[in-house]
Amino acid sequence: MASPERKSALAEELALEHFLPYRLSVLANRVSRAIARRYSKAFGLTVPEWRVIAVLGRRPGLTAKDVAEATEMDKVAVSRAVARLVTARRVACETDPADARRQLLRLTLLGEKVRARIAPMALAEERKLLSALSQHERIQLDALIDRLLGAAQRL
Repeated sequence: MASPERKSALAEELALEHFLPYRLSVLANRVSRAIARRYSKAFGLTVPEWRVIAVLGRRPGLTAKDVAEATEMDKVAVSRAVARLVTARRVACETDPADARRQLLRLTLLGEKVRARIAPMALAEERKLLSALSQHERIQLDALIDRLLGAAQRL
């Protein structure tokens, strides 16, 4: 059995409030919730639904699996979001002519209109968040995030 001193040392090794993955998660969740409050009221969208719309707006013709990979979201969450968006006629599914098992997704005209209205709101929230940093710090943050994303791929 570990001594009280050793237990204390082990507990201090992982102080959650200083643990980078936790802090990044908290930051991402706070920002996502802040933005989601605005578009949820106006458009009745969840965070996963908005992410699907955002990805398909830039990359039409992806499958649900592709969207899950692009967003790092759970496949089930993406599948549910896609199903709701299809029901709401914001996303359309088409069978891939090269592989009948694959469903290609694209925004409908209604989905494009929603994206066109939400994107400026999301960008305004991003600008507000980044206003806490100088231009130099923003450039540094971008570079550091890119490096951390690369390192995370190697984990």
